[in-house]
Amino acid sequence: MFHYIKYTLFHLLALPLMIGFTIGGDGLYLGFICAAGIIVFGDLFLGDDISTPEFNKSGLLTAQLWSSLPLIIFVNFLLMWAITDGDPLGYGALIESVTGYDAIGARATNTIPGVIGAILGCALLSAIVGTIVGHELTHRTWDPLSLLIGRWLLAFSWDTGFSIEHVYGHHAYVGSTEDPATAPRGRNVYQHIVISTYRGNVSAAKIEAQRLKKKRQGVWSLHNRYIRGLLMSTLLEVGAFALAGWEGVLIFTISALITKSMLEMVNFMEHYGIVRNPKSPVQPYHSWNSNKRFSSWGTFNLTRHSHHHAEGDVPFHKLKPYSDAPMMINGLLTTMFLTLIPPLWNALMTPKVLEWDRKYASEEELILADEANQRSGKKAYQTVSYTRPLKTAA
Repeated sequence: MFHYIKYTLFHLLALPLMIGFTIGGDGLYLGFICAAGIIVFGDLFLGDDISTPEFNKSGLLTAQLWSSLPLIIFVNFLLMWAITDGDPLGYGALIESVTGYDAIGARATNTIPGVIGAILGCALLSAIVGTIVGHELTHRTWDPLSLLIGRWLLAFSWDTGFSIEHVYGHHAYVGSTEDPATAPRGRNVYQHIVISTYRGNVSAAKIEAQRLKKKRQGVWSLHNRYIRGLLMSTLLEVGAFALAGWEGVLIFTISALITKSMLEMVNFMEHYGIVRNPKSPVQPYHSWNSNKRFSSWGTFNLTRHSHHHAEGDVPFHKLKPYSDAPMMINGLLTTMFLTLIPPLWNALMTPKVLEWDRKYASEEELILADEANQRSGKKAYQTVSYTRPLKTAA
């Protein structure tokens, strides 16, 4: 039973956030500090989870995934409630009647730094609860309900296009220059957030247009899943306006953009510097992996990315740890924070990327790696050449 319970970690991470939004004041920092602290320190001190248990009640796991939608709706509602002057849905009055705590009065002590903390906390939980679960569910293209719930989860970060580009684009082109989500050597995470977001949306729109043309349906119509996705996010913005006016729209949009940025940070670190011919089969070594315990539990095994890319249709509970795959620096959140400091990231990752070349790359991939090294603009890569020794040996 424990193996089912461990995947409720994201529910538990949401509790400090919801309590903090309700009590106001310094409590607005509570969600972000608790979620980040628990995952980072859990990964640092509690080691790896390489278990591969058998699950006989997959329906229970699916229900846990589906429960993400009401949870993310409530968390975003609380963010709107925390910044408005009113009492949407009578939430503050309800808290006072049940607990005796004057939540509305306490909310008057909220500060701008506190609101920033609240936005970061909401964005982090939206990334875990929304984006990661949305990623899992939109891979289940055979299950219309899971696909619908997954797209609504992604709508909270204006990223329903991810459900198109990721499944039908990224998984085919991962590791190649054609993949928007694969960061080439020398790129920093800030560049990647902008470039990958732009190219990913362009790719999603093109993939959907090609699908509709084959079906002889109008591209500029509601048959278009990319357009429908934009309308879903627009509807959420309308909800934010109804709850908290234009301030709510601004805060919701900022939170959504940060959530989307967190997704691109994950893309950045899961594929950074890896090369592949898009015509060759995807292998486990074409992604950076991690088996850190808390990251795995809190992200539905997203960290087992090597197996996920080798077999994209395998549900999260059947993913294997692949301990011989190339490993990230640490757990998911720890590695995300490291990407924010490019000099530190380069110092830590350049040796790992060059080791990937030596340990995993085929002869063809060594040629691609050499080209990537020269394009990187980084001396640490440009001084390494693989094509000259290969030509000499030939």
